[in-house]
Amino acid sequence: MSAVEILNENGALGGDAMGAKRKMSLSTCGVCGADEAKYKCPACVKLSCSLRCVKKHKAESGCSGLRDKTAFVALSKFDEMNLLNDYRFLEDTTRLAGSSSRDRLIRTPHMTFKAKKLSACARKMNITLKFLPVAFTKSRDNSTMFLTKEKRFLWHLKLIFPQSNTWFSERRVSDGQTIEQILTPYVHPSKSDPVRRQKLKMYAQTTFEEIKVFMRVEGEKANSLRYHELDLGKSLRDNLSYKMLIEYPVLHIVLQSHFQDYPLKGPAKPMSDCSRLATREDRGTNKVAQALPSCARQGLSASPVKQAVTDEIKPPWKKRAKTEVREGVELEEGELTESSEDGVEHDKSPSLKQTSTLLLLSSLLSPCRLVPS
Repeated sequence: MSAVEILNENGALGGDAMGAKRKMSLSTCGVCGADEAKYKCPACVKLSCSLRCVKKHKAESGCSGLRDKTAFVALSKFDEMNLLNDYRFLEDTTRLAGSSSRDRLIRTPHMTFKAKKLSACARKMNITLKFLPVAFTKSRDNSTMFLTKEKRFLWHLKLIFPQSNTWFSERRVSDGQTIEQILTPYVHPSKSDPVRRQKLKMYAQTTFEEIKVFMRVEGEKANSLRYHELDLGKSLRDNLSYKMLIEYPVLHIVLQSHFQDYPLKGPAKPMSDCSRLATREDRGTNKVAQALPSCARQGLSASPVKQAVTDEIKPPWKKRAKTEVREGVELEEGELTESSEDGVEHDKSPSLKQTSTLLLLSSLLSPCRLVPS
């Protein structure tokens, strides 16, 4: 290709670019409509004249200003620029997939050796301690440690004062301290820190009898928040026993006027005698149904089985005397009563167990009768 042809080609390309720019300059701004357009939005192709109009366009329409890389392009409008954009999109995808495999957070195990040790030590004290992944802020802030020789925790505590809209973090708080001792540097009218007392005026003007400490119940649904009420006179270890923690305790210090905003976790209701008996009967019904054949199991209803099980619970009938004589009937000399050959009278009335078995079998075998062809 000669130099003249190259110059002509560059001139043609430059002319096309100049023509497009001239065409845009002939259009007015699509936002204000006063000045000539200088910019085009990559997302919605709307024309604008200045940065102020660009920001106004994004605020009013909610446009992101980013080109949709996966938008549909008709084959008749597909050109070299669209092909280049698709090629760059595939390159970005490959690079992102490769970088994710080298990410430090993904390769880091979910629980470290320190977390496993703390969880095991807390389990011995009847505390369920769970941990978040390393990337979480709560996990990075956690400074809890366990002293093996002294066998006690130094907890990382977060104290939230909702009526003052503030919170504080305490590091290495011994689990032997009581809740009242932990709150003394914050809410005591004379022994607290002056700077903290200034922030917690509402708390400093009250006594400990007008303050309650709550801790959120972990593992509950987000729409049903429940709280544990902690005893101010007990140690932190006693208050955390038989409770679940995530990373470290978070305590809510609440004034008396806002106690109703923190619903407590109610105790489990004891099972009544009637419900316990019904559960026992259902278990017996399931065992009988599993032991029966399939044809009898299809015709099994709950009522005869429950009746049979209930009958077995009833006290047995009193046995009749073996030599009982029927009333109003005189025996002639040498006449024997209805008995076996050994002279012992047998009770013809079936026993309770036999009656229950007959009722059960009659109800079970009724749907399995064979109809002669």
